[in-house]
Amino acid sequence: MQSTETISLKQMLLATLENREEEMIQIRRYLHAHPELSFQEMETARFIEKFYEGKDVDVQTNIGNGFGIIVTIKGGKPGKTIGLRADFDALPIEEATDVPFKSKNPGVMHACGHDGHTAYMLVLADCLIQLKEDLHGTIKIIHQHAEETPPGGAKSIVESGILDDLDAVFGTHLMPAFPTGVIGYRSGFSMAGRTYFKLVIKGKGGHGSSPHQSNDPIVAGAYFVTAIQTIVSRRLNPFEMGVVTIGSFDGKGSFNVIKDSVELEGDVRYMNEESQKVIAEEIHRIAQGIELEFGVGCELTYIPDYPPLYNDPAVTANVVSILEQANDPHIQEIIEIPVSPASEDFSYYTEKIPGTFYNIGCKPKGVDKPYLNHHPKFDIDEAALLVSAKSVAHVVCEYNHNEGLPVSDASG
Repeated sequence: MQSTETISLKQMLLATLENREEEMIQIRRYLHAHPELSFQEMETARFIEKFYEGKDVDVQTNIGNGFGIIVTIKGGKPGKTIGLRADFDALPIEEATDVPFKSKNPGVMHACGHDGHTAYMLVLADCLIQLKEDLHGTIKIIHQHAEETPPGGAKSIVESGILDDLDAVFGTHLMPAFPTGVIGYRSGFSMAGRTYFKLVIKGKGGHGSSPHQSNDPIVAGAYFVTAIQTIVSRRLNPFEMGVVTIGSFDGKGSFNVIKDSVELEGDVRYMNEESQKVIAEEIHRIAQGIELEFGVGCELTYIPDYPPLYNDPAVTANVVSILEQANDPHIQEIIEIPVSPASEDFSYYTEKIPGTFYNIGCKPKGVDKPYLNHHPKFDIDEAALLVSAKSVAHVVCEYNHNEGLPVSDASG
C-alpha cells in the first residue's frame, strides 16, 4: 500500500502539472518555431539554461561533446538517484505543416517531437524543484543535445562520468502511431543498433564506346548493391533481425562517359552485437572481393553509430506496474509494442545504467493515418505533453519512494 506521504506528494505534483499544461504547450510551440540541428543547438540550450535561472537547483552546462545540460534536484529525504532524459535537437527537414508556430529556420524542423520532450521535462523539473523538500532521493534531469546525428550526445554524456551515481534512468518518446493516452513499452532489446558505411569505388574512366579500355566502377558498384542483399538472407541466423540498405549511389555523369569513381552510402540495423559483427565482416569481405573481381580500388568506411537499445526487464516491469496502477484519467492504456528497427542513442545510457525507454501516443485528433516521425508534415496532439509529464511523475514518486520495488495502488 502506498504511504499517505507518497500519495500527498504525488497528488500535489500531478495537480501542479495539470495546472501548468498550457505552459508546456507554449514552450513546445516556441521551441518548434526555433529548431536547431544536432551540435548547433546554442539558442535552445540558452533557452533551457534561462528557464532554470533563479531556481534552487544545480545546473551544469556544456556537458559531453556539445550543449548537454544536467540539472540536479536533491530531495529532502533519502532515496535513490535517478535520471530523466529529454533530447532537444531538430532535423534537416523543410517543414510542410501549416501550424501558426511553423519553423522559422528554413530547412530545419522539429519533426521527431524533441520540442515536446523538452517542454514537458522543463515544467516537470520545475515542479519537482518546488516540491524537493518532500522528494525522496536525487533526480538528474538530462537535457541532451544531438540525438539525431551520430556520434550523438548520449555517449559523451555517459563517458563524462556525471551520471555514474545513477541507480536508474528513464526516457520517453512521442509517437503518433497510437492515440494520446496510450503508452507503449517493450522489455529487453527494443530498438535496433545502427551503423553507417560508405564505399568509394575507384576504377578507370573513359569513353562509353570503348569500355574495354576503361574499368567501370558503376558496374562494380551495382554488383556490390546486389551482393550485400544476400548478407541478411544467407549469413544471419533466420531468427535474428538485420537490415542492410543502400541509401545513396552517386554515379551521375554524362551518358556516354565511364566515370573514374562512384560513391555509395548505406545503413545497417541489427538487434545484437553478434549480428553487427557478422554483417560488418561480410560487407568488408564483399568489398575486398569486388576489388579482385573487377580490378578496382575500394575504400570502405564502416562506423557503428548507436548500439541496440536494451530496456532492463526488472525496471521495465516496475514502470509498467506503476503506470497500470496509477488510476490516472490521462493514462488510458499500457500496451506492449513490437521491437522497432529504428535506433535511439538512449541506448548508451542503458548500456551502463539499468533503465527503460517508453513511447507516448500523440496521434493528432481526427486523423486516421498520421504522419510519423521524421516526416515534413509530422505533428502531435499537444495533450500528449501532459500525459508524458504525468507518466514520468508517477514513476519518480513511486520508484524513488519505494526504492525501485513494485507497488500496489492506494486502495490496496
